[in-house]
Amino acid sequence: MAGPFSHLRVIDLSRILAAPLAAQNLADLGAEVIKVERPGSGDDTRGFGPPWMKDGEGNDTRESAYFLAGNRNKKSVTLDISAPQGQEILRQLIKKSDVLIENYKVGNLARYGLAYEDLKKINPGLIYCSVTGFGQTGPYAERPGYDFVFQGMGGMMSITGERDSEPGGGPQKVGVPIVDYLTGLYTSIALTAAIAHRERTGEGQFIDMALLDTAVAVNVTQVISYFCSDKVPQRMGNAHPHIVPYEVFPTSDGHIILAVANDAQFTRFCEVAGCENLARDPRFTANAGRVVNRAELIPAIRDIMATRTKAEWMVALEARDVACGPINTIEEVFKDPQVRHRGLRVDMPHPLGAAAPLLANPIRLSASPVEYRSPPPLLGEHSDEVYRNLLGMADGEIAELRRAGVI
Repeated sequence: MAGPFSHLRVIDLSRILAAPLAAQNLADLGAEVIKVERPGSGDDTRGFGPPWMKDGEGNDTRESAYFLAGNRNKKSVTLDISAPQGQEILRQLIKKSDVLIENYKVGNLARYGLAYEDLKKINPGLIYCSVTGFGQTGPYAERPGYDFVFQGMGGMMSITGERDSEPGGGPQKVGVPIVDYLTGLYTSIALTAAIAHRERTGEGQFIDMALLDTAVAVNVTQVISYFCSDKVPQRMGNAHPHIVPYEVFPTSDGHIILAVANDAQFTRFCEVAGCENLARDPRFTANAGRVVNRAELIPAIRDIMATRTKAEWMVALEARDVACGPINTIEEVFKDPQVRHRGLRVDMPHPLGAAAPLLANPIRLSASPVEYRSPPPLLGEHSDEVYRNLLGMADGEIAELRRAGVI
């Protein structure tokens, strides 16, 4: 069955990660996504290696793992949009498309006559999505910016990492470019909303997405806590500011996550751990008391957790529906039977003779599931196909464009 967006064509002018991930989500849901790249170099992430994908004989290719992460199910064409001829070709593509996604610096595309106000004249139903560091307006609008910068500016690094008083304390970024990922997800939601609006009204619109906005938005519980208390949240390591006990504890042979999210679970934990006196202690009976009296409770639990192995705790706690879990390496994640059952690794045949190892889309739809139609494309792999079939160009015309460096 065709995906829910199989009736849509998307022009993807974006690079790096946040916006390409949004375009990939539309592609996974059936949209035809045409990725427009610079001749000769393409998306910056094509060069973000090593590591590189392996070919059929186990040798490194020049396809970076980073590029593979956000470009599944797309067609790649090359086009120099700084050239007038390239701009006209792009306009022809946009006339025949539904969505444009770009992440150029504010004002860059306007120089080429490719701003939303220009393009809606030739395609009034166009959904034009711009993803930038700081958004289209404001004193920082023209600044460049990357995920790491926004983890700091948006407050995330002020609440991530060990307490300043502890060894290793100080600002710490998340181990993945989380602001890029989440901006891609928010952008996907915005695009879906704009598509729904257009299907009801016929109207296109402009979408203004900013990484800084996302970086602030994802701190929502800590931000609202600050609004309500006027107390600036601090780094707490692996502890939770609002739930106790909810952190990492050492066992006799390693560490385990204990995530006691309500009072009933705390009672069951104490029964498993043989410390029912803690569950009866009025300081700890309710979560609010456990938060206030964290300094007295946590050392007692830490001593108890150190008396058994990780495996012993996992078996005992899971049997009583007390949330807990291991701290897996990435290798261990993909050996986990639940992860394997859910099929979170997808291997797709690739033109270079090997399978491209990809991460599955976590969206599960019963009637219109995501599709894995094609691997991340080689640079310009579909240029001839798209220009010939979609724009009606003759082979000689395409060859001339290639000689002129336009494609």
